[in-house]
Amino acid sequence: MTQKKPATIAVRTGIETDSQFHAVVPPIYLSTNYSFPSFGDVPKYDYTRSGNPNRGMLELALSELESGSGAVVTNCGTSALNLWVSAFIGPNDLIVAPNDCYGGTYRLFNTRAQKGDFNVLFIDQSDQQALESALAKKPKLVLLETPSNPLVRVVDIEETCKKAHAVDALVAVDNTFMTPIYQKPIELGADFVIHSTTKYINGHSDVIGGVIVTKTKEHAEELAWWGNCIGATGTPFDSYMTLRGIRTLGARMRIHEESSQAILAFLSKQELVGTIYHPSLPEHPGHEVAKKQQSGFGSMLSFEFNGSMEKLKEFVGALTLFSLAESLGGVESLICHPASMTHRAMGEEALKEAGIAQSLLRLSVGLEDSEDLIEDLTNAFNKVQETV
Repeated sequence: MTQKKPATIAVRTGIETDSQFHAVVPPIYLSTNYSFPSFGDVPKYDYTRSGNPNRGMLELALSELESGSGAVVTNCGTSALNLWVSAFIGPNDLIVAPNDCYGGTYRLFNTRAQKGDFNVLFIDQSDQQALESALAKKPKLVLLETPSNPLVRVVDIEETCKKAHAVDALVAVDNTFMTPIYQKPIELGADFVIHSTTKYINGHSDVIGGVIVTKTKEHAEELAWWGNCIGATGTPFDSYMTLRGIRTLGARMRIHEESSQAILAFLSKQELVGTIYHPSLPEHPGHEVAKKQQSGFGSMLSFEFNGSMEKLKEFVGALTLFSLAESLGGVESLICHPASMTHRAMGEEALKEAGIAQSLLRLSVGLEDSEDLIEDLTNAFNKVQETV
């Protein structure tokens, strides 16, 4: 049989696996422990921190979706990143990360580096000179976040992996924005794919989780050992809910992107909108690379607000269909002010270095009707302009 398409994998994983009652949808296994068949006969599952049928099904689905050889589901996206560095890096090792990464990623790496757990170098990974200079330091790990959060910068995964592997570095790609529906980093040379499954993978803003998908079985086994050792693994109920969310991933991603395109066209005509950041725009840095390595452009976008902070606050407050909240990728539309919300832990200097301005707003376009979303944005812009 030919390789199944992503939407099929997402829908069918775990279906009809119940051999006891033949339920089409697999049940939730909430048991914390499992009996041994006999003395000395170790079962597949013994204690839920180390393994559980629900988590196993979710790991299988995500591994197949990302063309991997294994996966470890964790209790949040940050936990997945922490597990990755805990397993593969030591006090004298260097990790290279993007300077415009998610604020929680920056906080984790920066704080652990200050404690002496490892060394970290944050760079603009779209700057080839900066990247080559960083790789010359022979890092142990390289993290790519493409598209990045919140400036949706695009990095050439295939080329970066070749350069990193030449200095024996392992590469992980945070694929949260694109999901395996639109991007397959392992097929482009990455050693790991990391997701905050809280976002598009689950898609309903009701379960926190993360995952590391590996290119090799050996890395999957090592991460599973560490996940059990430090207690980073996901729970049965969260795994069940995430697998439930994943079944509609293909359909959701298409509608998210269709609506984002309509909103991008609208924003391009607004006087109060400055630079717009989205990989589908021809003027966006990395547009050509995005076309090469992605099968879609996604629905995360950011824009500069042309006005005072007071007007920016007034605009955000006038919206009724875009909730002012952190996170992204759910069915509901969200608006975020990265400098004071998701990336506030970075500090003013790091924000400036990353190019994250106080005027930047980030949109996570949901599944509401795009015409309603545009009407909501129109009303908010009109309200601000009336008071100019």
